[in-house]
Amino acid sequence: MMRTPISFQPPSRTEPQKRRPSPALLMVLAFLFVFVPFLTWYLTWFGRPLTDSQIEAYLNDQEKPRHAQHALSRIADRMMRGDRSVTRWYPRIVALADHPLPEIRQTVAWVMGQDNESAEFHQALVRLLEDPVLMVRWNAALALVRFGDTRGRQTIREMLKPHVITAPSDGVVTASIEPGTSVRPGTGLVSLTRDDGQVVKVRSPLMGRADVLLVPVGSRVTAGRELIRITPASETVYEALRALYLIGDADDLPEVDRYASGVDGMSDAVRQQAVFTARAIRQRLSG
Repeated sequence: MMRTPISFQPPSRTEPQKRRPSPALLMVLAFLFVFVPFLTWYLTWFGRPLTDSQIEAYLNDQEKPRHAQHALSRIADRMMRGDRSVTRWYPRIVALADHPLPEIRQTVAWVMGQDNESAEFHQALVRLLEDPVLMVRWNAALALVRFGDTRGRQTIREMLKPHVITAPSDGVVTASIEPGTSVRPGTGLVSLTRDDGQVVKVRSPLMGRADVLLVPVGSRVTAGRELIRITPASETVYEALRALYLIGDADDLPEVDRYASGVDGMSDAVRQQAVFTARAIRQRLSG
């Protein structure tokens, strides 16, 4: 009986086994996955404490504007605690009121409102009422209330009204944001294509809601044409009503009463503050 021949197979080479990462290495990698995002957040969070030398350096940092904002935030916090040692930086804060970036000027206006005994802050805030950027003017007007200065009252009243965005140049509306969308400063609202083919992005100057598109996509518009209406955010309206509680006059009552009756999209806190503000204004008018 024939046996099935057994074929001879040369022994195969054993492939080297892949080394598994050590537990220590895995722990280091896991730590980095958690720590790196934390470090990024920590280094950009304005609540992170700063030493006096860091504040000094940050205020004079020409390359990283967020450093200046961080320093200003920490100074404001110390001002609110009554720390008078921060007055050493007051001249630098006033100088930053002329910074080319509106985000810095906006923060400066808020910080200067924390010390209503500073004459240099008072003068700088009056100047910022004429700033070309909406949010800077608003912060300056609110800060002036703390000085008992009513020169920003008209600006504060504007914070209660829808803001109409106009076309910066001639062109064709080629895209627009959907009405009802929440917006922040810098949010793109409308795209205009000029005759030379350049696309101009029209962005929101404030926080709120894109309310009504005033011209349809495809329309040709000229510079200055009204494009879209933005309803201010509840937070903006609330701060304006708080300010008018102190300095409001008869001219402000129509807008205040409108919010006291309830406005769609506004929080109940806004309605309640409007009721308090209307009552305070009428009490002042009655003597």
